[in-house]
Amino acid sequence: MSPPPPPPPTTWRQLSFSLLLGFFCIALVSAAQGNSATDALNILLIIVDDLRPSLGCYGDKLVRSPNIDQLASHSIVFENAFAQQAVCAPSRVSFLTGRRPDTTRLYDFNSYWRVHSGNFSTIPQYFKENGYVTMSVGKVFHPGISSNHSDDYPYSWSFPPYHPSSEKYENTKTCKGQDGKLHTNLLCPVDVADVPEGTLPDKQSTEEAIRLLEKMKTSVSPFFLAVGYHKPHIPFRYPKEFQKLYPLENMTLAPDPHVPDSLPPVAYNPWMDIREREDVQALNISVPYGPIPVDFQYSCSMCTILIMRQSSGENCWRQPLLLLSRGSQLPSGVLCLFGERKIRQSYFASVSYLDTQVGHLLSALDDLRLAHNTIIAFMSDHGWALGEHGEWAKYSNFDVTTRVPLMFYVPGKTALLPAAGEKLFPYQDPFDPASELMGAGRRTEDLVELVSLFPTLAGLAGMPVPPWCPIPSFHVELCREGHNLQRYLQLHDLEEDPYLFGNPRELIAYSQYPRPADFPQWNSDKPSLKDIKVMGYSIRTIDYRYTVWVGFSPTEFLANFSDIHAGELYFVDSDPLQDHNVYNDSQHGGLLLSLRP
Repeated sequence: MSPPPPPPPTTWRQLSFSLLLGFFCIALVSAAQGNSATDALNILLIIVDDLRPSLGCYGDKLVRSPNIDQLASHSIVFENAFAQQAVCAPSRVSFLTGRRPDTTRLYDFNSYWRVHSGNFSTIPQYFKENGYVTMSVGKVFHPGISSNHSDDYPYSWSFPPYHPSSEKYENTKTCKGQDGKLHTNLLCPVDVADVPEGTLPDKQSTEEAIRLLEKMKTSVSPFFLAVGYHKPHIPFRYPKEFQKLYPLENMTLAPDPHVPDSLPPVAYNPWMDIREREDVQALNISVPYGPIPVDFQYSCSMCTILIMRQSSGENCWRQPLLLLSRGSQLPSGVLCLFGERKIRQSYFASVSYLDTQVGHLLSALDDLRLAHNTIIAFMSDHGWALGEHGEWAKYSNFDVTTRVPLMFYVPGKTALLPAAGEKLFPYQDPFDPASELMGAGRRTEDLVELVSLFPTLAGLAGMPVPPWCPIPSFHVELCREGHNLQRYLQLHDLEEDPYLFGNPRELIAYSQYPRPADFPQWNSDKPSLKDIKVMGYSIRTIDYRYTVWVGFSPTEFLANFSDIHAGELYFVDSDPLQDHNVYNDSQHGGLLLSLRP
């Protein structure tokens, strides 16, 4: 921040008021220092981009994430947390305002909710108005129009948000290809010393966040620090040494790599942003269903392939180690599992790189003796498909794109307060095979939604929980559409929410996704508002996922539930991967009424 301008000439009346104000401030400081037991808790909110629950603490035995696992061991972990829309800007505006996409009216990247929908308060704004110093580092709001090109400053933040200087190189030609030249590739392991500025955005964000923690350690005011990490968002641009954690021969593959027979075309995500990368563009993959071919990012002459009937997705035969010379013609429907392994390798390597940044940040929190009075919330904005259903990226209503990691560390509640000299979060090296494997401290399988973040953080910090939103609520600045999750910490001072005690709708998570047409096309993944013709509304319960694709008016923001274009119904127990759509085989008329939260 720039220093304030010099004060104007002071009159005696002004001086008297200044002295009085100064004494008042000194009294406040003394009171705060003398009443540490009732001090407000700080908030550290860590938001990760495109992270599915591929973490050790969520049962993934392949991924090395010891620092996030360590956080989970001291936290309440939500096994079934779901985003309200599986794309960056709509999801972030939704959980940061506590409103669903149909209230924010943001389904794309091209509008600012305060102008377009309503002057809704945000989580950091609410904390700021309640005496907190609020700070943003990295990608918290999605940058651009959707946050007014300012990350919603000054409404949400005490001073302008920090963005790493190296962020501008993320989508430039910094990826060395097989030809030795630099490209804008999907797969982009780098030697950090060779990239512009000799650093990466997430490393810079960690350094800035630690600097702010050091500054706030001596502050009288409590702080709300939001840190947004870019990885594992594409491009997979990460320090190349992390590839060593994931040898290609150890890479697991999607258990259901084909497009399901009964998947409605409107539900399919053609992963256009993947296809736009130079290394993928060069493959000339057919749109929308063209698979990843044999030689993607690897000059191989040998590969295990899977032949499928493209029309039905039925497995015809599997032939291991089929010899294919580079550049040879592939039969229709050939999917090279080696290509998939390369993408999955880079995704998991990006996750482990992210984990080290989280580890450095939490270790610094410990070193500054702030772990005893800081709530930590860790989450992702949505998931990411890694070949499941023949899809890559997000942009759908499937569990792989809507389910996210979510956990809360609350000092003295989810873990005992650290003793003098004790560290709760010592840095864990993912390359050290001796790094301790830790499970979640406390966990629940109840279904919850990211829209619950606002009331939960407010309640955990001891502030009044915003009231439920009326319908409609466009004129109401402060209210919430999600549930307060404090009950999972068994807090005795929780104001009873009858909805959360025995009501079966507690176990429903809602999501939605827009489409421009009934069949996949170039803008199916990210349609602009004016192009949206169909909206897929989805509910997830413990037993099933039910989705209907209905007509939608982008000018009136209205869904027509009598205009059903397609439907999906998957039963979790018998079809956990959501591959067998039984919508057309079932009586499900009553479920339609449940699609409106």
